[in-house]
Amino acid sequence: MNVLLLGSGGREHAFAWKIKQSKHVDKLYIAPGNSGTQEFGENVKISTTDFPALKDFVLDKQISMVVVGPEDPLVQGVYDYFKSVPELQFIKVIGPSKDAAQLEGSKDFAKQFMIRHGIPTAAYETFTKESLYKGFQFLDTLQAPYVLKADGLAGGKGVLILETVDEAKRELSVMLGEAKFGSAASKVVIEEFMRGIECSVFVISDGKNYQILPNAKDYKRIGEGDTGPNTGGMGAVSPVPFVDDAFMKKVEERIIQPTIKGLKKDDLVYKGFIYFGLMNCQGEPRVVEYNCRMGDPETEVVMLRIKSDIVELFEVLEIEGLDQKKIEIDQRAAATVVMVSGGYPENYRKDIVIHGVPEVKESIVFHAGARYDGTRLLTNGGRVLAVSSYGMDIKDAVNKSYKSISSIAFDDMYFRKDIGFDV
Repeated sequence: MNVLLLGSGGREHAFAWKIKQSKHVDKLYIAPGNSGTQEFGENVKISTTDFPALKDFVLDKQISMVVVGPEDPLVQGVYDYFKSVPELQFIKVIGPSKDAAQLEGSKDFAKQFMIRHGIPTAAYETFTKESLYKGFQFLDTLQAPYVLKADGLAGGKGVLILETVDEAKRELSVMLGEAKFGSAASKVVIEEFMRGIECSVFVISDGKNYQILPNAKDYKRIGEGDTGPNTGGMGAVSPVPFVDDAFMKKVEERIIQPTIKGLKKDDLVYKGFIYFGLMNCQGEPRVVEYNCRMGDPETEVVMLRIKSDIVELFEVLEIEGLDQKKIEIDQRAAATVVMVSGGYPENYRKDIVIHGVPEVKESIVFHAGARYDGTRLLTNGGRVLAVSSYGMDIKDAVNKSYKSISSIAFDDMYFRKDIGFDV
């Protein structure tokens, strides 16, 4: 079959690497793709949210399956668009419906869903510009630190954790009154701070059944020791040592199963990945957030650890046949370290020549914000490369990635030197 993959980041390079291994794939196209994805398929200059152009392309190229990487097209309704156009209805779209994607598209929607279905999460309230002063009053009832979340999509940067109530009130005013994060912060969720250690659990679901994928832990802060502002992700490891059988039993019974049942009960169509951002609070799992797709850079370690043919899993989602499949997991550990442009997540330069990637032999170098200008590989974003490695354990995998990074160079490059430090 011919497959179209939507997206252009490190996640999509990892997906392309994995999808191309399938015996069922004849031709892989990536829209718009990047310098790394072109190794496994043909890049196509179409925006992930230009649905009419995607329609014309899939009909022209006889595409049988569309795999959606990023959240934007899902939240904007790419699944619904394909199912509403008669000649597209039989194309398999891997991703949730627009309504179901609100689990990520709206923090307030996700919180209401969790409360409604008894899924453990932090206490919260939601505020708008008109209820700003009620927001101040709610902050006065909480203890430091204070968590403010833009309701909508903000590229992984819409969450603020603030140490003083005055700081929190000031940022709330800026988010609601001065459109920090734009329309994403037309509503702001304020929630209690959960103390613990974070991890990510992923499932693939057909809306009725689910299969649990390898767990992971990502590192969002720019600075070592988890300091500084949030980024889209500076690295990830899998598996997470503290996510043992006892913890996963709690996660499955208290979080995964109620989520799948809740989707069914609320009549939310779901045919794809669910990301559970969890906090381990002294052995008790609580949900920090949902994503309606795979995480980035977690995908760059999770895909390494899935031994099964992923396209075979995708194929049965439409018919709710996932209970007939088993996922084989590689027992090795995996780690990825993200190399970023200096200045990220604020201002950074582009079009800097990247040296040394072809010399890397022990790791897989997934491209994120990179492009070719013919023969040279250039930086093209904040997060540039994700260097991923297998290992006998996390330490071994991390060390291999750092060894590979020593072969790569570009001006102003930066990476955290402590990925995996806390596990």
